[in-house]
This record gives sequence, structure tokens and C-alpha cells, in this order.
Amino acid sequence: MRTGRRARALITGIGAVAPTGIGVQRHWDAVLAGKSGLGRITRFDPSGYPVRVAGEVPGFDARDNVPGRLVPQTDRFTHLALAAAQEALDDAQADPGTLPEYELAVVTASSSGGTEFGQHEMERLYQKGPSWVGAYQSIAWFYAATTGQVSIRHGMRGPCGVLCCEQAGGLDALGQARRLLSTGSRIVLAGGTDASLCPYGLVAQMSAGGLSEKDDPAEAYLPFDVAASGYVPGEGGAFLVVETEESARQRNVGHYGELLGYAAGFEPAPGVDRPPVRASVIRRALDDANLEPDAIDVVFADASGVPERDLAEARAISEVFRPGAVPVTAPKTLTGRLYAGGAVLDSATALLAFAGGVVPHTAGLGRSAPGCEIDLVLDRPRQIRPRTALILATGHGGFTSALVLGAGDRTIAER
Repeated sequence: MRTGRRARALITGIGAVAPTGIGVQRHWDAVLAGKSGLGRITRFDPSGYPVRVAGEVPGFDARDNVPGRLVPQTDRFTHLALAAAQEALDDAQADPGTLPEYELAVVTASSSGGTEFGQHEMERLYQKGPSWVGAYQSIAWFYAATTGQVSIRHGMRGPCGVLCCEQAGGLDALGQARRLLSTGSRIVLAGGTDASLCPYGLVAQMSAGGLSEKDDPAEAYLPFDVAASGYVPGEGGAFLVVETEESARQRNVGHYGELLGYAAGFEPAPGVDRPPVRASVIRRALDDANLEPDAIDVVFADASGVPERDLAEARAISEVFRPGAVPVTAPKTLTGRLYAGGAVLDSATALLAFAGGVVPHTAGLGRSAPGCEIDLVLDRPRQIRPRTALILATGHGGFTSALVLGAGDRTIAER
């Protein structure tokens, strides 16, 4: 039974721009079909780099999705965010211009910021001199650039913020959205995108370790598999419209689901004599949701693809739920790891699983790695109707987050 005065946080709109397609429906169709968006990098010539496979958003043209004056002023990660945010608002039938502007908030996750924009400005600096560096360099690369541009475009003048926790940041943004609903906001536009598929961005990711150097897209990203060799980078992400129950009722709109529980922690650095925290983070998220482990219908795994990290995640899941006791899936094998956009896209996919009445599978895997005693959903979607989902995410340096979602009343047919 829910206690305290915390407002219910209902999700009434979803927007997605991902390697699996532009728009929620294309993404969901690709997930159900197991259609991969991974391939050789085309945004630049990757032949001189050890990493040559990534998940690129297909056919995205900023001029079709972003006001013309903003295109040269902002980075691709902001272009993708503006497109996903607009779809989420449209899906929720929410017109910010008709709502109290100071009750509308924006929270985003950010990882590398505007790396491509920054790279081009640095090229101008070193090749042509400081007079060639544009005025927008000072803001387009910034982690909070997307939050600012989204809030300005839609006149959302309530609390605005950004969380820089790499892959875990998407869940942290949703956790913050729920908090804001309890402090006076009625609608929060929350999400994250990344677009660091440029030489500067790729080199920065390589320095962190973990990237797969396989040239075959079908072999490059295989989490929990005996052939796992790391992960594939990707671009894109998702946005969600999160609002109070009262606001949704006043606007007479349904909801895909509800944010039931959230928790975060920080894994100890290698060599530090402290136990791992992921299992305790999961338990705290379940406690926050007032749920026992056996109430969770599916887990959307972080799925690093790095063998030792996969094993640690599998052990944490088994510790909380018992080995093989809950279905586990990782549709991100179709997109790569999207950093700031990844966990929000996983959350969107979980909401679509509620609406579609099916658990999506983890495409492309062969044989599970030793010690990964989890019930991975393989080969095809599993025909069970999930009502609750646990989303897991970790970020570079130790960020660890967990989010519990509950099903709503919207179906895929109502989109």
C-alpha cells in the first residue's frame, strides 16, 4: 500500500529516435522483429580506428525535425532530443502553450555533450585561427544544452536540470521527474539522447575501455554470451512525458505506465575493499515501489557486453530474484549502448511491452556465458503480459541505478 504524500507519476507520452528507427512505432516494430540497427560507421571514415561498428539513427535530417535557425546553433544530440521530445508531447496530447508554464519542467540526462559540434569548432581553431570559432561553441557542446533548448522551444519554465551519469543518467532523470511532481510541477518532459559518433567522441569512449572491436555487426555486441567482446556505441534515445494523476485526469488522457520505484548507488572502484552495490540498489528500488521481488514480471538488463560486468549483473539479479526466476531481456543489442539515451529508451521499450502485452527478446545471442544464471528471453518475444518491469543501468565510473515501472491503461492500438 502506498504511503506518504508523493504524487503518482504517470507516463502519458513517449518519443524515440534510435538506430531501430525514427519514431516510437518504427522502434517497437524493429524490436519485435529483432531487426538490428547496427552497422559499419558511416558518419565518418572509421578505417583508422579499432572500433568500426555502431548504431546510427537511419535517415535523420535535422532540417526535418528542428527549426532551421537552431540547426547550425546546436549539436546533433540536441537535434535528436528535440525530435523525440516533440513526439512525446504529441503522443501525450500535451500542448505546453495551453498549460501553466511554471508548472512544466524539463529534466534530461547527458553523457558526452555536444562532441561533434565541439570537434568542428576545434578544427576551425587549429586550422584557421580563433576568429573562425563560432559564438555557439560556448553553449552547443554543454551538457545542459538540450535541457535549455527543449524548455525554450516549448515554453516550459518550471524546474529544469540535467544529470551527467552516463548510461545511468536516464533513470536518474526519471527519478528526478517523479520528485518534481511532488514539489509543484504538473508535467515533466524527461529523457536523454547521445550523438557522439564522431572521431573526437569515439576516442573519448575508447579511453574508458569496454568497446567491441569486432567488424561483424552480428558479433560485436553479445551481452551475457560466451562470445561477448564488449559493447557497441550508439546514438539516439527517448523522451517521456511524466505527469501527475490529477493533471492526466484533467486532460482526459490515458497512460502507458507509472514510475513506482527508483534507487541509485555507486559501485566501488576496482581494488577497493567494499562489496558491490547493484543488488542493494535493486532492493531499494523495489522497497520504494512497495513490491517484493516476485512481483516483477521482467528485467531490462544493463547488458554491458563486457564479460566480467555481465557476470556481476547476472549475479546481482540472481541474488535478488533467485537464479532463473524472472525473465531478463536486453533489446539494446539492436541499438548499441546509447549512453545518456540508453536507459530512457529501455524504459520506453518496457512501457511499449506493457501496451503491447509481450516481452521483447534479446536478439542475436547464442550460448549463455558460464555463471550467468538468468532467464534470458531469446529467439523471439515471449507471449506473457507484463504488468511490472525493472530497468537497470550503470554508467562509467560506478554510477548504478534501478527503476521500477508499473503498467498503465494505454495499448499499442491506441497510439
